Amino acid sequence: MRNFEILFDQGERSELPEGSFGSYGPLGFPPPPPQRPWIFANFVQTLDGVVSLLGNTPSGSDIAQSPEDRWLMDLLRAHADAVLLGTGTLRAETALGRPGPRGPVFRIVDPELLRVREKLGRGRERNIFLTSSGKISLQRYAAFDGQAVDPFLLTTAPAAAALAPQLQRSPHVKVIVCGEGGMVDLEPAMRLLRQQYGIRYLLCEGGPTMYSNMLLHDLIDEKFLTVSPLEVGLQLPEAERLAPDAGAAKSPLGIPLRPTAFAMGGLDKEHAIHWRWLSCRRVGDHQFHRFRRLREAP
Repeated sequence: MRNFEILFDQGERSELPEGSFGSYGPLGFPPPPPQRPWIFANFVQTLDGVVSLLGNTPSGSDIAQSPEDRWLMDLLRAHADAVLLGTGTLRAETALGRPGPRGPVFRIVDPELLRVREKLGRGRERNIFLTSSGKISLQRYAAFDGQAVDPFLLTTAPAAAALAPQLQRSPHVKVIVCGEGGMVDLEPAMRLLRQQYGIRYLLCEGGPTMYSNMLLHDLIDEKFLTVSPLEVGLQLPEAERLAPDAGAAKSPLGIPLRPTAFAMGGLDKEHAIHWRWLSCRRVGDHQFHRFRRLREAP
């Protein structure tokens, strides 16, 4: 793995000794808000803003093509008490048989960063999958086996009731219910994660829909963004149009469109979300940014 070149960094210093994070340099976080976790997101995108190529190459690694980006994902997971994910990512990866027929387990793979996590006192890794519908087969996915990472479901009361027979066969899957209707109530859900489960730092690895909903509810405090030196365009090439992309947005001509990070409509100038550029690193032609949300426009 190559060294990160620090162009500038105005973030907090780490609570661990200098050099704990290798060539990345210092990484610290502010104290979390009193009522919910400090929530940080992580994305990789092309130069033209695409976060998934869709088709048969839907994951962030297909855009990043960078071992440093994969290592940074582990570094961020090491700092998080839990990782929040959507079930769409799980389905897409599993449909393509990656890394196996029952899909991925979202966990730290670097042994050094597992030790960093231990020094930070973050405890056993936890994955929280958000599903408002509850339409998921727990036995189908390795992520719910609970061997390496503790699995949680964040869902609604009706969905939890529908999942009850499956949960009897998977009692190690913890269920967090927050919402009586068709959607998870995000703001009270984040309070539950803090107050009942002690989650102070939460990494959002959800797809664009989850991220956009969290952002519009003012629940994203900062984002780490890797920019890969690629341009691919929004329209999905015809040869790449597969069944898993059936839910993708469409152009006026019905062509599936690749997503950007912000997937929920649009905001006017007065309601645009503003960010402070907190740090920037580079490895070769890849950029590694960190942004913190500004609650008031500059």
